[in-house]
Amino acid sequence: MVFDVGVDYFFTDKRRKIAFSVVRAKERIRFPDRPDAVKPGYFFECLAFSSTEKSMHAYLAEFPHREPGEVVAHFHLGAEMLHVLEGKLVIRMEDEDHELAPGDTAYFDASEPHSYRGVSRKPARALVVTVPPGLEVLRARLTGPAPQYRLSLY
Repeated sequence: MVFDVGVDYFFTDKRRKIAFSVVRAKERIRFPDRPDAVKPGYFFECLAFSSTEKSMHAYLAEFPHREPGEVVAHFHLGAEMLHVLEGKLVIRMEDEDHELAPGDTAYFDASEPHSYRGVSRKPARALVVTVPPGLEVLRARLTGPAPQYRLSLY
């Protein structure tokens, strides 16, 4: 997988108009939130890496238990929805912690700095869906002040 597309992207007929792909569980690759992290704040698997024309991105994420100082805030353009499947995790948004348990869902503007940390003994697992912004939002964000947080690529 390169840049959230499978290698087959470069070898398939682009004329096909129907957006349909299947990703088998055994095909997914697990990544840490930061390649250089000794103790990553979370791990994620791209659920639809073989789809080439995505209007959203879906991930299965795992959040090991971490203390507040062990996670790094990040942001990315667009909206994000996170639905907790197992365990408990805290999302820090606008200097406020929000604890989520299985079945809880958070939706937010991902261009605002946010962080996640597992707070249950067993790692929390969640479905995360991100949607890129429209061009007008992207243009406004790119011409604004320089961010003070790490920009995430997903």
